[in-house]
Amino acid sequence: MRGVAQSAVLFGIIHIMTLRKAIVLSVFAASAFVAAAVSPGASPGPGIRYATDAYPGFDSEDEIIKPSRKEPRWFSWLNGPKRDTAAEQFAYAAELASAEDWKGARKAYDALVREWPTSPEAPKAQKAIGDILLSRELDYEEAFKEYRYLVDFYSSQCDYDEAVETLYKTAELMREEGKTVMFFRFDNTVDVRRAYEAVVLRAPGAKFAPEAMLTIAKLREDEDKPETAVTVYENLRNLHPSAPESDEALYREAKARMVVLHRCEYNRDRVRDNIDFMRMALGSRKLDSERRAEVEGYLAEAKSMIEEEAYRAAKFYDSRTRTKRSAISAYERFLDEYPASDRAPEVRRRLFELQEEVK
Repeated sequence: MRGVAQSAVLFGIIHIMTLRKAIVLSVFAASAFVAAAVSPGASPGPGIRYATDAYPGFDSEDEIIKPSRKEPRWFSWLNGPKRDTAAEQFAYAAELASAEDWKGARKAYDALVREWPTSPEAPKAQKAIGDILLSRELDYEEAFKEYRYLVDFYSSQCDYDEAVETLYKTAELMREEGKTVMFFRFDNTVDVRRAYEAVVLRAPGAKFAPEAMLTIAKLREDEDKPETAVTVYENLRNLHPSAPESDEALYREAKARMVVLHRCEYNRDRVRDNIDFMRMALGSRKLDSERRAEVEGYLAEAKSMIEEEAYRAAKFYDSRTRTKRSAISAYERFLDEYPASDRAPEVRRRLFELQEEVK
């Protein structure tokens, strides 16, 4: 009989714990749905919290590690809350913070978020975790993760504008300070870029969004991916045409395009596209005299590539097929398209010779 009673008690405990997890899961699923419910097709603006437009050049969702939902710990008697209510736990954590026990306070706040995720104290506790990591423990990567959790799971319970502004400043610190491993610091370009991307996607209409996108494109260049950087620069110019960063993006895109042009095999369409871009950049009046001269050089170089390819095509008809009339047509076409080319005198001489031969 005693065994039956013990089994019943154990079953009751397991049922209660399962029910509690189900409730927490339902609450977080609902909050995530509300956070993602933005009208499709809305353009970035101050009132838009989550990006609805595509952001070419950003990593896909499959490539990004998303913050996992915090759950109550199984051994709560060891690392769970030390008080019976969320309000009491928050006061307890605040006492630890006042005593400058930052690690203890952070753990106490975290226990609150896990145990009482829907309480009024939970978003304040979550923010406090990020504040401690950022200002006291100087762990910028972990601080970014906690602020991102605040924005993702408590977007309507926190000061959203302040939260994303802090998220952006933390990404800036991650970029400046680098990553620390065994007391050594080194650049962590991919993670930092993804941090900036996360900020832009959560605050596409923020005043810092153009600057963040410019940084993302520069980091793509640091990763030696100029073609992807071109994509981000172009998207920045399209989304924020009036921002000062758009002018900088125009120039940097021109440079990145030339890097791609030099690295890739010759492609007529790519070269023509670059010629059109350089002409657009020069006609936009967004370049100072020094940069304008540089872009003019890019344009001249791209034009010379097209001319050289057309000249080689004409020479092919002249030297390989041995068809004089085909060669004459090719040379005439070259002169029609590039009358001022440095190759023009040579082409005219050869054209005259061929015309005399077929008379």
